[in-house]
Amino acid sequence: MNDKSKKHLDGLFQRLPELSFLADKINLLTEKIIELYKRDGVLFLAGNGGSCCDGEHIAGELLKGFRKRRPLTEEEKARYASAFAEKGAYIASQLQKGLRAVSLNSHPGLCTAFGNDVDGVLTYAQQLYALGRKGDILIGISTGGGAANIEAAFITAKANGITTVLLTGSRHGICEDYADIIIDVPQKETYLIQEYHIAIYHALCAAVEEAFFDI
Repeated sequence: MNDKSKKHLDGLFQRLPELSFLADKINLLTEKIIELYKRDGVLFLAGNGGSCCDGEHIAGELLKGFRKRRPLTEEEKARYASAFAEKGAYIASQLQKGLRAVSLNSHPGLCTAFGNDVDGVLTYAQQLYALGRKGDILIGISTGGGAANIEAAFITAKANGITTVLLTGSRHGICEDYADIIIDVPQKETYLIQEYHIAIYHALCAAVEEAFFDI
């Protein structure tokens, strides 16, 4: 992790010193995600309700520019322009480099079909089995830590060599039994847990972005 990346994490703990006890885990997670993207892996995200939206939010910050513009290289722009003239040049000028992130709630056809035909609790597990590869990372977000679909996804991840990360509160649910890294913020009420989660993943996304886009 470079100094610019570290600055975002240090800033998080300065603003919210009550999260300082999680510094080692959050730093470790950031380093693992940076390593993941260096080998072109995929970050998967899963949650329910507001936590599902948080997963979508994280994916949104990674798939396009977050704090940085992330323009294509001149070589890439030239390739677009060479193949498709002005239209290609315009498209290339607007596209932004992304980091591969998949929210497992983003396939409604599959989710509804599997839920109706098989078992809705296993919808995330099914997608992870189909899309995930050894060495990928899954962040499961469960404020209570006991979401059955996150538990099933974690079991599937562990069986297939995918690192599991639980973003949760202080209620210590069953999902902790299958998590390689547990980020357990010091709150029990859902909306207060989610406020901490937002601060954590914004700092994490900013730190990861700094590692790849020094512009």
